[in-house]
Amino acid sequence: MTVKRRPGRRPGSADTRGEILSAARKVFAEKGFDKATVRGIAREAQVDPALVHHYFDTKDRMFTEAMRLPVTPELVIPTLLDGPREELGRRLVTMILTVTAEAETREPMIALIRSAMTNEQAAQMFKEFVTRALLSRVAEELGVPHLRIEAAFAQMFGVLMARYVLRLEPMASADPEELIDLLAPTIQRYFVE
Repeated sequence: MTVKRRPGRRPGSADTRGEILSAARKVFAEKGFDKATVRGIAREAQVDPALVHHYFDTKDRMFTEAMRLPVTPELVIPTLLDGPREELGRRLVTMILTVTAEAETREPMIALIRSAMTNEQAAQMFKEFVTRALLSRVAEELGVPHLRIEAAFAQMFGVLMARYVLRLEPMASADPEELIDLLAPTIQRYFVE
């Protein structure tokens, strides 16, 4: 016997919108933008797909809201630049590995990376955010050519891809301190004038 759902609010949490966003982050992180579906996100959030459309209209809008990154340039840049320049590489690697250590902060970032690989709109959004909000500002603050900043970013981007998307071993399960010790000297090299 099938129990018919009653219309209206579902029992339980009153933060349905927040639960849908949480589910969207998880699904986008696992599948990327193109392969994630409203039905799949609704299933993950345990809601009717119509409710997802009610709150977000389109998958694009849901993606935009779900990808609000857990760290902002206003927090990242001062943290990165606060301290001796000869320790900048270590601070950068430590910050990235710390932020991505927890699923709650890692999933939106990985979802954005995956989506940028498969969706031109997401790639453009990611490129604009990274270039304008982070790389250009850091290059300007440090007085370092953009190419050097982009090279450091590309290296760390590759580490995140290997660790969290491709899950290459032993990179995926390596202790963060071991990775920091391994990567920091290389990243530091990009910041030397």
